[in-house]
Amino acid sequence: MTQVSVQRAGTTKSVPDEEREKTEILNRYRGLLRSIRGERTQEETRAIRKAFNIAVEAHKGQRRKSGEPYIYHPIAVARICAEEIGLGGTSVVCALLHDTVEDTDLTLEDVRDLFGPNVANIIDGLTKISGLQFTSDSAQAENFRKVLLTLAQDVRVILIKLADRLHNMRTLEGMVRDKQLKIASETQFLYAPMAHRLGLYSIKTELEDLALKFKEPVIYEEISSKLKKTEAVRKRFISRFTLPIRRSMEHEGFTFEVKGRPKSIHSIYNKMLTKNVTFEEVYDVFAIRIIIDGESDNEKADCWKVYSIVTDHYQPNPDRLRDWISIPKVNGYESLHTTVMSPGGKWVEVQIRTRRMDDIAEMGLAAHYRYKESAEQNTALDDWMSQVREVLEDPSSNAIDFVNDFKLNLFSDEIVVFTPRGEMRNLPSNATALDFAFDIHSQVGRQCIGAKVNHKLVPLSQPLRSGDQIEVITSKKQQPKEDWLNYVVTAKARQKIKAALKEQKKKLAVVGREAMQRKLRELGAKVDDRNITLLTEHFKANTSTDLYYNIARGRTHVDGLDGTLVRNGRLVFPKKASQENDRSLEDIVGEIRGNDAQALVIGETLQQLEYKLSSCCNPIPGDDVFGFITNNEGIKIHRVNCPNAVQLMSNFAIRIVKARWKGKDTVEFLAGIRFSGIDAVGLVNKITSIISHQHNVNMRSISFESNDGIFEGKVMAFVHDTDHLNSLMEKLRRVNGVRMVERLGT
Repeated sequence: MTQVSVQRAGTTKSVPDEEREKTEILNRYRGLLRSIRGERTQEETRAIRKAFNIAVEAHKGQRRKSGEPYIYHPIAVARICAEEIGLGGTSVVCALLHDTVEDTDLTLEDVRDLFGPNVANIIDGLTKISGLQFTSDSAQAENFRKVLLTLAQDVRVILIKLADRLHNMRTLEGMVRDKQLKIASETQFLYAPMAHRLGLYSIKTELEDLALKFKEPVIYEEISSKLKKTEAVRKRFISRFTLPIRRSMEHEGFTFEVKGRPKSIHSIYNKMLTKNVTFEEVYDVFAIRIIIDGESDNEKADCWKVYSIVTDHYQPNPDRLRDWISIPKVNGYESLHTTVMSPGGKWVEVQIRTRRMDDIAEMGLAAHYRYKESAEQNTALDDWMSQVREVLEDPSSNAIDFVNDFKLNLFSDEIVVFTPRGEMRNLPSNATALDFAFDIHSQVGRQCIGAKVNHKLVPLSQPLRSGDQIEVITSKKQQPKEDWLNYVVTAKARQKIKAALKEQKKKLAVVGREAMQRKLRELGAKVDDRNITLLTEHFKANTSTDLYYNIARGRTHVDGLDGTLVRNGRLVFPKKASQENDRSLEDIVGEIRGNDAQALVIGETLQQLEYKLSSCCNPIPGDDVFGFITNNEGIKIHRVNCPNAVQLMSNFAIRIVKARWKGKDTVEFLAGIRFSGIDAVGLVNKITSIISHQHNVNMRSISFESNDGIFEGKVMAFVHDTDHLNSLMEKLRRVNGVRMVERLGT
């Protein structure tokens, strides 16, 4: 067995590629050892060394898409775990071995024999799931579900998985475009929110930025370039702004550090979208962070004292004060945020926290438990982990529903509400009285018939606000209803409602099944699986249980079944007109893809293949697009930056088809443009003239609104392609008084 031994390697002037790679592997391993925080026992060091040697041997000959040795990846993941998350020796061992069971001949039993059950269980959680083992539409969702389920066992699985995803995102350049989009969408859909919820803000920010980099490269580069250009000006501003604060804090005897950091590119982009402003109009592109060194007993008082110093020098915005010291976020985040007005007329966000709070904000879960060792109090993060375990005790059989429900609570802001006895409860923003009822207890939620908020009776669907006091009214006769799913936002409530509805559905399905069986016997047909399957397809039900349930509810009527459909005791339905039509959509798409997965060419007739342009994003020729195979509407064409793209690419990657436009076409496509600016006489006439006369564009609708000298307009028009649309938008930007022009749906 060839093995890389961990010894100091000598250097020579001319080293063959293989020798140079061995030297680089050893150098990276030594860097990993140096990055491990805290004391390391001899036993841990031996385990890390053994894991490294096994990983090198197992991945021998394997290379990444970039061409470099595969072993670079597990070493890098292990280093992220140690250096950027602060995990210990066991996690480093698992990170080094995380791909061995999936990609090499090493088995889980081998890992258990070599490293014990603890490491083997973590590796098992990290091992991806083969799509062949599941009937689910989405192997990715099954994989996500397995990762989430490990929260109930060992949270290190999640942390190592995040480190693995972070390194994959950092090295995504080597992948082809459609793989980049899929991985970036998964990252944005689940992994960044997970990092956020676990308090790993640095990792969450980098994952979001990298996802944007590969999904919207032009926008990413534009914002990145503008941040670099304004860096020197920003540093001078921060230095001047913090000078009086520094002097006052030194005078008060504080030991501290002041940092000025720009907002993440993804955060700036989100502000531009939500506020409908340009980069230059985003007022808080950077934040000042003041980190205090001091005694833990005085943390809260020290932070408020620094707040007093800051507001002595600068006027605060009362609506922008956030006190996460008195009431920490669910993920353990503690900090005091305020926004103040600088002398130059700019709003500046100031974050005030202690060194302990900063470590938890950067390192998240690992730092939380490291500090908790010296303090036995139960924290908000512990409460959240308990809630997660409760939700995961009875996971939904549908992996996609499970992941979507769980994700609801990952990336939401929080509110604090109270029980009638004054007990505090954390809920996501937009949570309703019904969410609160399920948060109290599952049975309270199931029997909830009403609620009083601040002593006033309110609908169950009413969103709660921070500070509300809620009293739940129950009845033993109450049963959960389907429409409850429309106005709950917590994963626990959704999961419990679905479970209750499933029970009800099973009971009603028994009634429907008996009615169906009676009808089949009347027609002289056999009551067998083949006939039930035929009837399920005939009535367009997803499953036989759904069919029985619909019959019991009166949504499907079997009385109208024609006796002529029965032949030789078998139920018969007319066949489709042609054999061609009997081919499944997947068969046709497979033929289109071929061995090289060639792109679907939009605009050409391909073997009766149906496709439609999706109404959610209205793609036009020239847009970067992909195809999505639907169950019964053929292929839907979506833009890559469609609002639904992230979820589709994350959960249904197997249904995604690459697509490209055929050359110039005379077909017209509907596109929307939004514009705003300063109202002026004759402005509407200029805009309509440009659209209809100068560009020969047919308008379907146009609307204008004017309010206090500011106008906003929207036009839906038919264009040939993106060049035609961009040319029209550029002409509108040149109109005197127009300040903003953008395409709808971006």
